[in-house]
Amino acid sequence: MPKFIHTADWQIGRQFTTFPPEDALPLAEARLHAVQRIAELAAQHQVDAVLVAGDVFDMQTVSDRTIRRMFNAMQGYDGSWVMISGNHDAALAESVWTRAVRLGAVPANVHLALSPEPVVLADLGLAVLPAPLTQRHTYGDATAWFDQAQTPASCVRVGLAHGSVQGVLPDDIDSANPIAPDRAERAKLDYLALGDWHGCKRIQDRVWYSGTPETDRFRGNDAGQALLVNIPAPGVLPEVTPLTVGQHAWHQLHVPLAVESDVDVLLNTLQGLAASSVVSLTVTGQLPLWAHARVLSALAEAGACFRHLSCDTQALTLLPTADELASVRADGYVAEILQDLRQAQSEPGEGGEAAAEAMTLLMQALLTRQPVVTANPGGAA
Repeated sequence: MPKFIHTADWQIGRQFTTFPPEDALPLAEARLHAVQRIAELAAQHQVDAVLVAGDVFDMQTVSDRTIRRMFNAMQGYDGSWVMISGNHDAALAESVWTRAVRLGAVPANVHLALSPEPVVLADLGLAVLPAPLTQRHTYGDATAWFDQAQTPASCVRVGLAHGSVQGVLPDDIDSANPIAPDRAERAKLDYLALGDWHGCKRIQDRVWYSGTPETDRFRGNDAGQALLVNIPAPGVLPEVTPLTVGQHAWHQLHVPLAVESDVDVLLNTLQGLAASSVVSLTVTGQLPLWAHARVLSALAEAGACFRHLSCDTQALTLLPTADELASVRADGYVAEILQDLRQAQSEPGEGGEAAAEAMTLLMQALLTRQPVVTANPGGAA
């Protein structure tokens, strides 16, 4: 009985426009590497087929070269591939799929299931019921036809769809392209392979989202995987095993800093992340001058250690010690202002926030004329 890989949301051609080009291009390239990895895993596990549940491409307007490269990336597995269209690559009258066919880019072992009719792979004991999207947003359930679809009794019956299972996804994702939560039961499916939700998620024993094989957002939802599915016989519950595919883990960190040990924890956390990580870091709090300088210096160095690191330090303010205030050699009216701002920072609400921002700006202006204090007066580096 069939064993297959379930994958979805490759989003080939995605442009990471919020990233600098030196990071955006490798992240886009990683999506093609993910396809190569899936092909390798399919060959390694000797599966009978690979099912791709939509959004193979990120947009209709990807280049012809990108189309060819995507299908070339699949060459590591010469078994059957079954693909449907999703909301990003809907099977319009003229679409990325019609271009792929005209280009002659689609290999003979790839089944483009772009209409609602069974794909029966009788020699594999597998019947796939596809629900391709023919427009970006639909408001009827494209899987409804599964209930009446006839397939050989000897074949495992698998649905392949792209959309939102109603009432069960987090964050109130009940949107266009709805899928009935009891579709697998009503259509007597052995398995329903879903795409659209970018994290790996079990809905029921027979219903799963594979998620995108290369993480592309800061959600922490087990993205970066594909699912190995083994169904010993029709009617038997599937055995589902996640397989690691993606190269880049995405980490979103919010770190408050108040004392020296907090700085140590931050730096140790960064050192523990893989070089392939995509990191979004927000640092808040108040630090003395030497610690503030230590943090900024460490973050500047860390920027070269990851695939991407963005740092938001706007809410990290200076709270200079008395010795540090003396070290900037401010006198007269400026010295009085510094002392007043230092005291005002402890005030709650907007007044304290404004004082903290003013203190930071004034200290930065003063320090442009003098060497920055980078060592802890107490001896810590």
